[in-house]
Amino acid sequence: MKGPLAGVKVLDLSSVIMGPFATQILASLGAEVTKLESPEGDNMRHVGPMRNPGMGHIFLQANQGKRSIVLDLKQRQGRAAALRLAGQSDVLISNMRPQALARLGLDAPSLRVAHPRLIHVSCCGFDQGGPYAARPAYDDLIQGATGIPWLTQAYAGGEPAYAPITLADRVTGLHVVYAVTAALYAREKTGQGQAVVVPMFEAMTQFVLGDHLAGLAFDPPLGDAGYARLLTAHRRPYRTRDGHLCVLIYNDKHWRSFFAAIGAPALAQDPRFATHSARAAHIDAVYAEVARLMRARSTAEWQALLDAADVPNMPMLGPAELLADPHHAATGFVRRFEHPSEGRLVGTGVPTRWSGTPPADQPGPAPRLGQDSHAVLREAGFTETEITALLRSGACHQAPEETCP
Repeated sequence: MKGPLAGVKVLDLSSVIMGPFATQILASLGAEVTKLESPEGDNMRHVGPMRNPGMGHIFLQANQGKRSIVLDLKQRQGRAAALRLAGQSDVLISNMRPQALARLGLDAPSLRVAHPRLIHVSCCGFDQGGPYAARPAYDDLIQGATGIPWLTQAYAGGEPAYAPITLADRVTGLHVVYAVTAALYAREKTGQGQAVVVPMFEAMTQFVLGDHLAGLAFDPPLGDAGYARLLTAHRRPYRTRDGHLCVLIYNDKHWRSFFAAIGAPALAQDPRFATHSARAAHIDAVYAEVARLMRARSTAEWQALLDAADVPNMPMLGPAELLADPHHAATGFVRRFEHPSEGRLVGTGVPTRWSGTPPADQPGPAPRLGQDSHAVLREAGFTETEITALLRSGACHQAPEETCP
């Protein structure tokens, strides 16, 4: 075991994106993560493309470094086994609705009576003190409820649209990671675990309003919501003579350097460009003028000119180009590795650097459904007789040996 969380045992009852993304980060930092799945498996196992059934591409990325045990929590024996595993864990993470978790006896009040050191993390849609507590929550719904489609409409015009990434799931997943690590730190000082609720709606509300509260930050308001620089229709990769380039001419020094580089002293004297406040007040016109100027040169010409002037810019890349980016090649962040059943795969490493407790270079492979059921139960103290009884009852499933690493 390597990494700052080596020795921490996490029982992962989460599925889809938010919880698995969080527990994959914990696993990459050295935690021993056991993924408890239903007999049908995590839904993301079945989203292609894939080489083998149950091993979809998103599942492979979000579940590296974990082990898989299959328990049918609808059966008494399966619930009893899950309770035993929870009692031997440092952290339990679930994104089941809290009401369903309570029916299974896996809620924090039920578990922490016997296991006061357990850190119980419930990832849910909404804070449980409000009227939305029992509502279902998915990334699209939370994006919509917290203004992402409204912002895209305000930004680009036309019909509102969701961000084309699982933004709410992944932002909330990062809240889960720091909640777990902070709770572990608190337990070291107090000796006690605790229950932590991580709601998507509140996490994304904070995320969106941090930028866009604007005039509504004051009581009474000093204007409408919305950070103008982020909402102007001209804030987009600039079209060049032969492509696009991402450019952010931000502070006064950047603007002076930009005007000097393109030989436009008249624009440097334009009061709209003179100060940060003036540019913010005329952001549409400022960005529109830059867009006009950018069409005059090729992408390569602009990159050379702006780099020499120390004006921030980056190329616009697609996913395939991002994998091949020379920076990632130099740092080794993009990895190619062999999966025992899925063959050669491409993924990413740990994005943080550690001087004292570095994580392993490559997390273990994402598990086949139930590939570790027998081993997890045995390590938890189940006898062979108990394991055999669970398997025969159908409350537990073990993947066939030929699909196991």
